[in-house]
Amino acid sequence: MPDPYILMLFVVGALVALVAWLPLVFRRAPLSLPIVCVMLGAGLFALPQVGFDPLPQTHPDITERLTEFVVIIALMGAGLKIDRIFNLRRWAVTWRLLGVTMMLSIAAIVILGWTVLGLGLAGAILLAGTLAPTDPVLASDIQVGAPREGREDEVRFGLTSEAGLNDGLAFPFVNLAIALALVASGQKHAWFVEWLSVSVLWEIGAGLGIGWAIGWLFGWLTFAIPVRSRLAATRDGFIVLAATFISYSVTEMLHCYGFLAVFITALAFRHADRDHEFHAQMHDFIEQIERMAMMVVLVLFGGALVSGLLAPLRPIDAAVAAVIVLLVRPLTGMIGLIGWKRPLREKMILAFFGIRGVGSFYYLAYGLNAAPFEGGDRLWAIVGLICLMSILIHGITVTPVMRWFDRSQGRNPDAYADAVKAEASGRGASA
Repeated sequence: MPDPYILMLFVVGALVALVAWLPLVFRRAPLSLPIVCVMLGAGLFALPQVGFDPLPQTHPDITERLTEFVVIIALMGAGLKIDRIFNLRRWAVTWRLLGVTMMLSIAAIVILGWTVLGLGLAGAILLAGTLAPTDPVLASDIQVGAPREGREDEVRFGLTSEAGLNDGLAFPFVNLAIALALVASGQKHAWFVEWLSVSVLWEIGAGLGIGWAIGWLFGWLTFAIPVRSRLAATRDGFIVLAATFISYSVTEMLHCYGFLAVFITALAFRHADRDHEFHAQMHDFIEQIERMAMMVVLVLFGGALVSGLLAPLRPIDAAVAAVIVLLVRPLTGMIGLIGWKRPLREKMILAFFGIRGVGSFYYLAYGLNAAPFEGGDRLWAIVGLICLMSILIHGITVTPVMRWFDRSQGRNPDAYADAVKAEASGRGASA
């Protein structure tokens, strides 16, 4: 039997190689990298030699921090991708998805959780806040392309911008659930004024302001100061990692929404010199880190599945999970897009691809770590099942659907993919 450390190096090396290689293989196949990572994790942790329990309930703090890291990296990458200048009218699809679709999704999930699942009001709101946001980590196949690639149709832009901004609206509901749970346990009394003034008004507003300020600062340091001192001259991708960590940490130290701030930082950073080639280099760097971190989380998720994560499920839980994935998001998505003057196929794609994943793991871990909720294992089972369903259903359908959509728009998906690959190779060679 090989030394466990040497065996671990082999396994990690093999997984990294797969993460680099599989996207090329699956470019035309109805299969996604997240599905393979979950399958690998399930197979790996099913081996009796592994001897490690990957259940999130067993390691609540590690679960929260690991998923938190993946989400902030994904949010920075998503913000850097967006070529479109921020404008209330040009971002109209985003406001529809946030202001109507997401709010209706939260209301629907609260009703299902409270009346059908019997979770209690606090648990139902936590479930809704956890599952309503579209995940920025697993949605890369339906997001806009890298900076200056031009792959920014309304569908891809809408899903990217929604995934970047919806955390600012989801977190107040997670905090509302925490406040209600603390009230129920006698640890808090007056809560509504504090929740409205702090969790809603202050944390959203300050998160937006801090994110913009740090993005502006990094944009100035990178592109605006004298040439010899510009950070862009370094061609070092670690700059974007610094912007991510500083934006998130400063915002969290001021008790505001760090997820929201990171995405706004990315938008402001990009706005400093929108067409500079360094944005593409920073995006490539942060995307590689995101894929590695996503791989770790999804392998552990696969391990949790074979370790009993779904054991607490009841038949009614599985039925409600199917309703949330297959009915709630598609229906609320279509309602939110009523009156939006775009073809029906675009509305249907936007409504259907409300992917749930790593962000949901974070919100649930955060909520359960912050307050006592009844039935924590059951909540993990429900969220785990919904994320698994989303990974499988959306992962299998995304490639054929988006290829069909590109053809309907007069684009050749194969020619486009080859052009993107060539451009990425050119960037790597020039670097």
